[in-house]
Amino acid sequence: MKRKWWLWALALLMVAALAFFALAPGIVEKGMNKVVATRLPTVTPETRKLHASLQIADLHEDTLLWKRSLNDRANRGQVDLPRLIEGNVALQVFSSVTKTPKNQNYDANGADSDNITMLAVAQLQPPRTWTSLLERSLFHAQKLDRAAAASDGKLRVIRTPADLDALLAARAGKPQPVGGLLSIEGLQNMEGKLANIDRLHAAGFRMAGLTHFFDNELAGSMHGIAKGGLTPLGRQTVRRMEQLGMVVDIAHASHKSVAEILAMAKRPVVSSHGGVQAVCKVNRNLSDEEIRGVAKTGGVVGIGYWDAAICGTEPEKVAAAIAHVRDLVGIDHVGLGSDFDGAVTTGFDTAQLVFVTQALVDRGFTPEEIRKVMGGNVLRVLRAGLAPGQ
Repeated sequence: MKRKWWLWALALLMVAALAFFALAPGIVEKGMNKVVATRLPTVTPETRKLHASLQIADLHEDTLLWKRSLNDRANRGQVDLPRLIEGNVALQVFSSVTKTPKNQNYDANGADSDNITMLAVAQLQPPRTWTSLLERSLFHAQKLDRAAAASDGKLRVIRTPADLDALLAARAGKPQPVGGLLSIEGLQNMEGKLANIDRLHAAGFRMAGLTHFFDNELAGSMHGIAKGGLTPLGRQTVRRMEQLGMVVDIAHASHKSVAEILAMAKRPVVSSHGGVQAVCKVNRNLSDEEIRGVAKTGGVVGIGYWDAAICGTEPEKVAAAIAHVRDLVGIDHVGLGSDFDGAVTTGFDTAQLVFVTQALVDRGFTPEEIRKVMGGNVLRVLRAGLAPGQ
């Protein structure tokens, strides 16, 4: 009888474990990547026609972090390939998130805790990703490559200017493929070694931000404790990225780090996702001085869609932030940076980007301005940035 009880207990434990690994990751994501009811503009037939003619490009989202098929429509989150196609997205930048602090906040976070380790284990990722930040990014690169290989040509991984040109040429026909480009949210995944930026480039990564929500070996974060500037390793990394053909991203960097990156940059710099202080006074958003600095490099400011970026979830709030950048530095230096699937709540998903187009129309943007904002500016900067430098 005692042995029988023990077997029943073991069986129940195994069922509970299987249920946890099968259900918990999806439940966690569903609670973190939300689309909520918000005020949406009425889309006119003229705007739908304009939207269908755009080459849309988004500088940042985090779908690779989550355990679900990129190629299948999901009942959670904000991005998958069917919704990218429905939204008429030409190029999506997929970011690799490797570490986030417990009790994450915008003000001050230490580097001594990590939420992603538990997520990696719960999602049954390869054991190498449980302890290595570098391996987490290499795993994310494999996920995108495998999704592209299984997409029947609907998804293409973009690594070179020639890849980008071929994608845009193919989109002149039907069906229109979607391009995916790999980025990194915080170079703590270099694990303190300059040589690892070459490994990441070899794996396909073509953009990276130096920091995420905490200070690391390269730079201070806007949300870190010290919030300092670039370290010697950080300066070496910026130079090496420019040589390799990796776009430097200032999102999440401290004000001091941003100033130092902009001062040393020899190639266009982006702020991949966020907002602007003039429209939404949140500490992670860019000051007018920083916006001018990005524009001076020839770069682009990517505007996000969540509350802390634009102080709301309405498309009209996105348009207001975009209009500020346009009015400050010109239409050539602003684009989209959704942060979809980045533990954010938005009022629409990637299939519904026509609402952003309509908000721009309603604000008085011309069709040519809208073409630049919705993708033209980002595509220009990426084409230049993917080419190896000196």
